[in-house]
Amino acid sequence: MLEEVEVNPSLINKHLEKYELVRKANEILSKDTEYNVLIEMANINAVKRLLYNDHGPVHARIVAGSALEIFDRLLKYNITPTSIVHKTASSIEESALIVFLASMFHDIGNSVHRANHELVGALISRPILDRVLRRLFPKDKRKRIMIRQEVMNAVYSTAMEVQSLTIEGGIVKVADGTDMAMGRARYPYRMGKNDMHALSALSVQKVTIASDEKPVVINIYMKDSAGVFQIEQVLGPKINTSGLKPYILVNAYQNGRRYNVEY
Repeated sequence: MLEEVEVNPSLINKHLEKYELVRKANEILSKDTEYNVLIEMANINAVKRLLYNDHGPVHARIVAGSALEIFDRLLKYNITPTSIVHKTASSIEESALIVFLASMFHDIGNSVHRANHELVGALISRPILDRVLRRLFPKDKRKRIMIRQEVMNAVYSTAMEVQSLTIEGGIVKVADGTDMAMGRARYPYRMGKNDMHALSALSVQKVTIASDEKPVVINIYMKDSAGVFQIEQVLGPKINTSGLKPYILVNAYQNGRRYNVEY
Protein backbone atom coordinates (compact mmCIF):
# COMPACT_ATOMS: atom_id res chain seq x y z
CA MET A 1 0.00 0.00 0.00
CA LEU A 2 1.28 3.45 -0.90
CA GLU A 3 1.49 6.00 1.90
CA GLU A 4 -1.84 6.96 3.45
CA VAL A 5 -2.24 10.74 3.69
CA GLU A 6 -4.90 12.78 5.44
CA VAL A 7 -7.14 15.16 3.53
CA ASN A 8 -6.60 18.50 5.27
CA PRO A 9 -5.58 22.11 4.50
CA SER A 10 -1.84 21.38 4.65
CA LEU A 11 -1.87 18.59 2.03
CA ILE A 12 -1.61 21.18 -0.76
CA ASN A 13 1.86 22.21 0.47
CA LYS A 14 3.33 18.87 -0.63
CA HIS A 15 2.16 19.51 -4.18
CA LEU A 16 3.17 23.16 -4.26
CA GLU A 17 6.71 21.95 -3.67
CA LYS A 18 6.47 19.38 -6.45
CA TYR A 19 4.84 21.35 -9.28
CA GLU A 20 6.43 24.67 -10.22
CA LEU A 21 3.51 25.82 -12.41
CA VAL A 22 1.07 25.10 -9.61
CA ARG A 23 3.22 27.01 -7.14
CA LYS A 24 3.39 30.02 -9.46
CA ALA A 25 -0.35 29.92 -10.09
CA ASN A 26 -1.00 29.78 -6.35
CA GLU A 27 1.18 32.84 -5.80
CA ILE A 28 -0.64 34.76 -8.52
CA LEU A 29 -4.09 33.80 -7.19
CA SER A 30 -3.14 34.75 -3.64
CA LYS A 31 -2.65 38.35 -4.84
CA ASP A 32 -5.65 38.54 -7.18
CA THR A 33 -8.24 40.76 -5.49
CA GLU A 34 -11.16 39.60 -7.60
CA TYR A 35 -10.52 35.92 -6.94
CA ASN A 36 -10.14 36.44 -3.21
CA VAL A 37 -13.27 38.56 -2.88
CA LEU A 38 -15.34 36.13 -4.96
CA ILE A 39 -14.29 33.11 -2.91
CA GLU A 40 -15.12 35.09 0.24
CA MET A 41 -18.54 35.96 -1.20
CA ALA A 42 -19.06 32.29 -2.07
CA ASN A 43 -18.75 31.49 1.62
CA ILE A 44 -21.05 34.32 2.66
CA ASN A 45 -23.81 32.95 0.45
CA ALA A 46 -23.19 29.27 1.19
CA VAL A 47 -22.47 29.37 4.92
CA LYS A 48 -23.98 32.54 6.36
CA ARG A 49 -27.10 32.73 4.19
CA LEU A 50 -27.84 29.08 3.41
CA LEU A 51 -26.19 27.45 6.46
CA TYR A 52 -24.21 25.09 4.25
CA ASN A 53 -20.76 23.69 5.00
CA ASP A 54 -17.63 25.68 4.23
CA HIS A 55 -17.29 26.63 0.54
CA GLY A 56 -14.61 29.30 0.91
CA PRO A 57 -10.82 29.54 0.66
CA VAL A 58 -10.07 26.77 3.17
CA HIS A 59 -12.34 24.32 1.33
CA ALA A 60 -10.74 25.30 -1.99
CA ARG A 61 -7.26 24.53 -0.67
CA ILE A 62 -8.38 21.23 0.85
CA VAL A 63 -9.92 20.17 -2.46
CA ALA A 64 -6.79 21.26 -4.35
CA GLY A 65 -4.55 19.18 -2.10
CA SER A 66 -6.83 16.15 -2.31
CA ALA A 67 -7.18 16.50 -6.10
CA LEU A 68 -3.44 16.65 -6.70
CA GLU A 69 -2.94 13.67 -4.40
CA ILE A 70 -5.46 11.68 -6.45
CA PHE A 71 -3.80 12.96 -9.65
CA ASP A 72 -0.38 11.70 -8.54
CA ARG A 73 -1.72 8.30 -7.52
CA LEU A 74 -3.46 7.79 -10.86
CA LEU A 75 -0.19 8.67 -12.59
CA LYS A 76 1.62 6.01 -10.55
CA TYR A 77 -0.83 3.47 -11.97
CA ASN A 78 -0.12 4.66 -15.51
CA ILE A 79 -3.43 6.44 -15.99
CA THR A 80 -2.79 9.29 -18.44
CA PRO A 81 -4.50 12.67 -18.00
CA THR A 82 -7.02 13.43 -20.75
CA SER A 83 -5.32 16.74 -21.51
CA ILE A 84 -2.17 14.82 -22.44
CA VAL A 85 -4.08 12.31 -24.56
CA HIS A 86 -5.91 15.05 -26.47
CA LYS A 87 -2.89 17.37 -26.57
CA THR A 88 -4.56 20.30 -24.83
CA ALA A 89 -1.63 20.18 -22.42
CA SER A 90 1.94 19.28 -23.30
CA SER A 91 3.27 18.14 -19.92
CA ILE A 92 2.22 16.56 -16.65
CA GLU A 93 2.95 19.94 -15.03
CA GLU A 94 0.30 21.55 -17.23
CA SER A 95 -2.20 18.79 -16.44
CA ALA A 96 -1.54 19.32 -12.73
CA LEU A 97 -2.12 23.04 -13.26
CA ILE A 98 -5.56 22.28 -14.75
CA VAL A 99 -6.43 20.17 -11.69
CA PHE A 100 -5.20 22.84 -9.30
CA LEU A 101 -6.98 25.78 -10.94
CA ALA A 102 -10.26 23.88 -11.28
CA SER A 103 -10.06 22.96 -7.60
CA MET A 104 -9.50 26.57 -6.59
CA PHE A 105 -12.36 27.86 -8.77
CA HIS A 106 -14.91 25.04 -8.42
CA ASP A 107 -17.14 26.80 -5.86
CA ILE A 108 -16.66 30.39 -7.00
CA GLY A 109 -20.12 30.42 -8.59
CA ASN A 110 -21.61 30.42 -5.09
CA SER A 111 -20.61 34.08 -4.98
CA VAL A 112 -23.62 34.68 -7.27
CA HIS A 113 -26.06 32.00 -6.06
CA ARG A 114 -26.09 28.37 -5.02
CA ALA A 115 -28.40 27.43 -7.89
CA ASN A 116 -26.40 26.37 -10.97
CA HIS A 117 -23.22 27.51 -9.23
CA GLU A 118 -21.03 25.10 -11.19
CA LEU A 119 -22.06 26.58 -14.55
CA VAL A 120 -21.97 30.14 -13.23
CA GLY A 121 -18.57 29.47 -11.67
CA ALA A 122 -17.14 28.17 -14.93
CA LEU A 123 -18.28 31.33 -16.72
CA ILE A 124 -17.24 33.96 -14.19
CA SER A 125 -13.83 32.36 -13.71
CA ARG A 126 -12.82 33.19 -17.28
CA PRO A 127 -11.35 36.71 -16.80
CA ILE A 128 -9.40 35.64 -13.73
CA LEU A 129 -8.07 32.55 -15.48
CA ASP A 130 -7.03 34.72 -18.41
CA ARG A 131 -5.00 36.92 -16.05
CA VAL A 132 -3.35 33.96 -14.33
CA LEU A 133 -2.53 32.09 -17.53
CA ARG A 134 -1.19 35.21 -19.26
CA ARG A 135 1.41 35.40 -16.50
CA LEU A 136 2.27 31.71 -16.82
CA PHE A 137 2.32 31.47 -20.64
CA PRO A 138 2.93 35.02 -21.90
CA LYS A 139 3.93 33.99 -25.44
CA ASP A 140 1.51 31.15 -26.12
CA LYS A 141 -2.08 32.33 -26.55
CA ARG A 142 -3.24 29.00 -27.97
CA LYS A 143 -2.03 27.16 -24.86
CA ARG A 144 -3.67 29.73 -22.59
CA ILE A 145 -7.04 29.23 -24.28
CA MET A 146 -6.85 25.43 -24.22
CA ILE A 147 -5.90 25.24 -20.56
CA ARG A 148 -8.54 27.83 -19.67
CA GLN A 149 -11.23 25.77 -21.36
CA GLU A 150 -10.07 22.58 -19.64
CA VAL A 151 -10.32 24.35 -16.28
CA MET A 152 -13.78 25.71 -17.08
CA ASN A 153 -14.87 22.23 -18.18
CA ALA A 154 -13.66 20.73 -14.91
CA VAL A 155 -15.38 23.42 -12.82
CA TYR A 156 -18.70 22.78 -14.57
CA SER A 157 -18.23 19.02 -14.25
CA THR A 158 -18.28 19.21 -10.45
CA ALA A 159 -22.08 19.37 -10.68
CA MET A 160 -23.43 16.12 -9.23
CA GLU A 161 -25.48 15.19 -12.28
CA VAL A 162 -22.95 16.22 -14.95
CA GLN A 163 -20.79 13.47 -16.45
CA SER A 164 -17.10 14.36 -16.35
CA LEU A 165 -15.46 14.33 -19.78
CA THR A 166 -11.86 14.30 -18.57
CA ILE A 167 -9.69 12.57 -15.99
CA GLU A 168 -8.84 16.01 -14.63
CA GLY A 169 -12.49 16.99 -14.22
CA GLY A 170 -13.29 13.68 -12.56
CA ILE A 171 -10.41 14.13 -10.13
CA VAL A 172 -11.64 17.54 -8.98
CA LYS A 173 -15.19 16.21 -8.65
CA VAL A 174 -14.10 13.31 -6.41
CA ALA A 175 -11.72 15.51 -4.42
CA ASP A 176 -14.59 17.88 -3.67
CA GLY A 177 -16.44 14.98 -2.08
CA THR A 178 -13.47 14.02 0.10
CA ASP A 179 -13.68 17.22 2.15
CA MET A 180 -16.21 15.89 4.62
CA ALA A 181 -14.40 15.88 7.98
CA MET A 182 -16.29 17.41 10.87
CA GLY A 183 -14.65 20.85 10.77
CA ARG A 184 -16.66 21.78 7.67
CA ALA A 185 -19.97 21.44 9.52
CA ARG A 186 -19.17 23.14 12.80
CA TYR A 187 -20.13 26.69 11.78
CA PRO A 188 -23.60 25.89 10.32
CA TYR A 189 -24.24 23.52 13.24
CA ARG A 190 -23.47 26.31 15.72
CA MET A 191 -25.88 28.53 13.78
CA GLY A 192 -28.65 26.03 14.35
CA LYS A 193 -28.51 23.72 11.34
CA ASN A 194 -28.83 20.17 12.61
CA ASP A 195 -30.22 18.30 9.62
CA MET A 196 -28.79 15.00 8.39
CA HIS A 197 -26.13 16.71 6.25
CA ALA A 198 -24.73 18.61 9.24
CA LEU A 199 -25.00 15.71 11.67
CA SER A 200 -23.40 13.22 9.28
CA ALA A 201 -20.53 15.60 8.52
CA LEU A 202 -19.94 16.07 12.24
CA SER A 203 -19.59 12.30 12.61
CA VAL A 204 -16.71 12.08 10.10
CA GLN A 205 -13.47 12.45 12.03
CA LYS A 206 -10.90 11.97 9.29
CA VAL A 207 -10.60 11.21 5.57
CA THR A 208 -7.45 9.72 4.06
CA ILE A 209 -6.23 8.77 0.61
CA ALA A 210 -4.13 5.67 -0.01
CA SER A 211 -3.46 3.18 -2.81
CA ASP A 212 -3.70 -0.59 -2.74
CA GLU A 213 -5.88 -2.84 -4.87
CA LYS A 214 -7.15 0.31 -6.54
CA PRO A 215 -5.08 3.37 -7.48
CA VAL A 216 -7.16 5.52 -5.11
CA VAL A 217 -8.43 4.19 -1.78
CA ILE A 218 -10.50 6.72 0.16
CA ASN A 219 -10.79 5.84 3.85
CA ILE A 220 -13.43 7.57 5.98
CA TYR A 221 -13.06 7.29 9.74
CA MET A 222 -16.29 7.98 11.67
CA LYS A 223 -17.28 8.29 15.29
CA ASP A 224 -20.76 6.95 14.47
CA SER A 225 -22.57 5.47 11.49
CA ALA A 226 -24.27 8.73 10.52
CA GLY A 227 -21.18 9.45 8.44
CA VAL A 228 -22.27 6.80 5.95
CA PHE A 229 -24.85 9.33 4.75
CA GLN A 230 -22.04 11.58 3.51
CA ILE A 231 -20.61 8.72 1.46
CA GLU A 232 -23.88 7.51 0.00
CA GLN A 233 -25.38 10.94 -0.71
CA VAL A 234 -22.37 13.15 -1.46
CA LEU A 235 -19.13 11.33 -2.28
CA GLY A 236 -20.72 8.30 -3.96
CA PRO A 237 -22.80 10.21 -6.53
CA LYS A 238 -19.74 12.30 -7.42
CA ILE A 239 -17.68 9.16 -8.01
CA ASN A 240 -20.47 7.71 -10.15
CA THR A 241 -20.36 10.61 -12.63
CA SER A 242 -16.61 11.24 -12.41
CA GLY A 243 -15.55 8.59 -14.92
CA LEU A 244 -13.09 7.33 -12.30
CA LYS A 245 -15.20 4.70 -10.54
CA PRO A 246 -13.08 1.74 -11.77
CA TYR A 247 -10.02 3.28 -10.10
CA ILE A 248 -11.53 4.13 -6.71
CA LEU A 249 -12.31 2.13 -3.58
CA VAL A 250 -14.12 3.68 -0.61
CA ASN A 251 -13.81 2.26 2.91
CA ALA A 252 -15.73 3.48 5.95
CA TYR A 253 -14.60 2.68 9.50
CA GLN A 254 -16.16 3.14 12.93
CA ASN A 255 -14.09 2.03 15.91
CA GLY A 256 -12.14 -0.35 13.71
CA ARG A 257 -15.25 -1.86 12.14
CA ARG A 258 -15.47 -1.63 8.38
CA TYR A 259 -18.80 -0.68 6.83
CA ASN A 260 -19.99 -1.82 3.43
CA VAL A 261 -21.14 1.31 1.61
CA GLU A 262 -23.17 1.33 -1.57
CA TYR A 263 -23.50 4.16 -4.06
